[in-house]
Amino acid sequence: MSTQNHEKTILVSGGAGYVGSVLVPKLILKGYTVKVFDTFWFWNSPEDFKKKLGLAHELKLITIKGDLRSVSDVKEAVSGVDTVIQLACISNDPSSDLDPKFTHAINYEGNISIIDESKKAGVKRFIYASTSSVYGIKKEQNVTEDMELEPLTQYSKLKVEVEHYLSYVFDENFKGVIIRPSTVCGYSPRLRLDLVVNILTNSAVNQGTIKVFGGEQLRPNIHIEDMTDLYVQLVSENIDKINKKIYNAGWDNLKVIEIAKLVEEVVGSVNIVVTSTDDNRSYHVSSEKIKRELGFVAKKTVKDAINDLKISLSEGKIKNINDDRYYNVKLMKKLLNQSP
Repeated sequence: MSTQNHEKTILVSGGAGYVGSVLVPKLILKGYTVKVFDTFWFWNSPEDFKKKLGLAHELKLITIKGDLRSVSDVKEAVSGVDTVIQLACISNDPSSDLDPKFTHAINYEGNISIIDESKKAGVKRFIYASTSSVYGIKKEQNVTEDMELEPLTQYSKLKVEVEHYLSYVFDENFKGVIIRPSTVCGYSPRLRLDLVVNILTNSAVNQGTIKVFGGEQLRPNIHIEDMTDLYVQLVSENIDKINKKIYNAGWDNLKVIEIAKLVEEVVGSVNIVVTSTDDNRSYHVSSEKIKRELGFVAKKTVKDAINDLKISLSEGKIKNINDDRYYNVKLMKKLLNQSP
């Protein structure tokens, strides 16, 4: 499967997640050896993950089933690694709110642990996935990286705390970059049907109806193919050029009602029902800095993501759309009930 030769070994923490499942094959195709460190909560096993990605016999893929809360697991994961892409966390606000202590143990303590152990292990490049929701509600026309952070939820507040910690520990030996992705959309082998574009498309295809809560809120989006292409680019980017930098990564800034209308355009006859909401998070994220400094421009649109999802849903690629594994909050509830 490899097309080039590289000596680098890359750790993708959370590599079996929504974004990681698209990213890992791309890194292997580039010739890197990839370590995936994950709990594999959303898979039957690491073998199931490899098989679904078509990597069952790929020698350049190493899987480590482990937990950020275990220092010994983290040490094993970062050992012999040149680059870390840190994606692992309890993802999205509703999941994070279920058990604040549990979330804090993973999204803050676990993240600090992998940062510290990476530094001790001599990791040369650390790429951290934060979130554009650190900005909260903004009235400015374009939200840039230097604007004040006003996180509204535990999920985004902990992302800010980890960002602050990284800005303190990055130095001339331990270098890295912070990325603030917009809401990712599109198809992945580890699909999520709880993200705005994906929710609306699934609802349109399977129920013929879209429920829009509010509708006027602006949501920044980025196609999963572009998001993963950016991580691949960051692995080989001149580290001194990006060290200690923070970049927004987004593309289509659309109102929720505009997304619903795009879904209707792609899927066909759909009933759009608008109701009120108390979720007023709204921001228009600028990605001019990353375009200017790194030449990164997204190639795909929200409409492309809708089309990809429509094809996957229509062709039966996605089995049992009610499976808890497609919805983070449902699976987290199950896991928390099983926890001692």
